Amino acid sequence: MKHFGLLGRRLGHSFSPRIHKELGEYEYRLYEKEPFELDAFLRGGAFDGLNVTIPYKEAVLPYCSQLSDCARAVGSVNTLIRQKDGTLLGDNTDYCGFEAMLRQADTDVRGKNVLVLGSGGASKTVQAVLKKVGAEVSVVSRSGRLNYENVYRQPDVRMIVNTTPVGMYPENGRAPLCIGRFPACEALFDLIYNPARTRLMLDAMDRKIPVLGGLCMLVEQAAAASALFTGREVPPGETRDLLRRLSRETENIVLIGMPGCGKTTTGRMLAQLLGRPFYDVDEEIVRRQGMSIPEIFARFGEDAFRTMETRATARLSAQSGAVIASGGGVVERRENRDLLRQNSVVVWIRRSLGELSSDGRPVSQSRPIADIAAKRLPLYERWSDISVAACGALATAQQIRKELTL
Repeated sequence: MKHFGLLGRRLGHSFSPRIHKELGEYEYRLYEKEPFELDAFLRGGAFDGLNVTIPYKEAVLPYCSQLSDCARAVGSVNTLIRQKDGTLLGDNTDYCGFEAMLRQADTDVRGKNVLVLGSGGASKTVQAVLKKVGAEVSVVSRSGRLNYENVYRQPDVRMIVNTTPVGMYPENGRAPLCIGRFPACEALFDLIYNPARTRLMLDAMDRKIPVLGGLCMLVEQAAAASALFTGREVPPGETRDLLRRLSRETENIVLIGMPGCGKTTTGRMLAQLLGRPFYDVDEEIVRRQGMSIPEIFARFGEDAFRTMETRATARLSAQSGAVIASGGGVVERRENRDLLRQNSVVVWIRRSLGELSSDGRPVSQSRPIADIAAKRLPLYERWSDISVAACGALATAQQIRKELTL
C-alpha cells in the first residue's frame, strides 16, 4: 500500500484523513513538522505523495525537481508526488479547489475590486484564479503597501477572500478585519473550514452578505490530489455527495430548551445513535468548579454562573461532530449565539411548561416558570435551526436524526 499524507505545522484540526479515506484505498497520515524538521523529512521521508498546508506551500518549492505548469505559474505548491526516480513533482490542486468554490457560489467578479487577505501560498493561488476570471485584485498583508491599518480606505470593495489562518480552530472567534466597514461588499469567502463559520463569516451573515466557507475548496482540492496519487479521476457527483456528508458529520448538534425539557437524556441517546461524543455544558461547569449548580448559584450568584456558562459553551462548541446539551439559560447572553452558530446546527426541544421539572434548578425554583418561558421561548425559536417536541429520550433523538437526515 502506498503512503500519502498532509504536511503542515499544526494539524489537529484537519479533516483531510477523513476525506481521503472516502476518496481512495490508501494510507493517509498527518505529518506535523516544525520548520527545522522540514529538510530532513522532505529529503528522507518514506512517503509517496503529500498534500501541503500552512506554512509550507512555498517552503517546499526548492525540493521539487519539477513543477506543474499551474504550480510554476502560481509560485505555490500544495501537492507533492514522489516520482519513480525518487525526486519530487510539485503541483497545485488548490487552484482547482478555489475554481470550484467560485462555481458553487455562482459569483461574478469580473471587473470588481476583490480584497484578498494574506500573501502566502494560498493567497497566490486565489489571486491567480481571480485574475483569470477578470477580477481586480488587491492583496492585504500585515506589512505590505495595503495593510490592515489603511485597507478601510477602499470603500468600493465588492468581495473579500480570507486566506489567512486568523479565526481558525483553536483560535475561534478572531477576525482579521471589520467587514462592516465595507458597505459595498457583496460576498465573502473564507478558506478556513474549521470552524464552519468563522467570526468573519458570522459578521458578514449578520449584514446579509452571502458567505462560503473553505470546506468546498478542501474537498475539491483533495479530489484533485487523490487523482494525482492514484491515477483515478473522482466523478463530480462523488465530491458533491462527500461534501454534503462531511458538512453534516463535522457540525455539532446543540440542544437548547427550557430547564427540564430533556436535553441531557436526549443528547446522550442521540450521541449513542450517531456514534458521536456527548458533552453537557452544566456538567462541564460542575466538573471544573468542583461543586453542584445550586452550590455555584448560592456561593457566586447567577451572573458569575452565566460567565462560567459562556466559557464552557465556547470550549465545547469549538469541537466538531459532537452532540452538546446546553444550559437552559444559554440564550440569556447574546454572545452565546455566535459561539453556537460557528460550528453547530441548533435544535430546540419543546416541552409543555406543566411537564418541566425544577428539581436542582436554581432559576426555575426562584422565579415562576411562566416568567422564565416568556423571556426565553422567543429566543429559543430565533436561535434554533429546527425544533422537535419532546416525546421520550429515544423517540426525540430518533426524530432529531430524521430531521437532520443523519
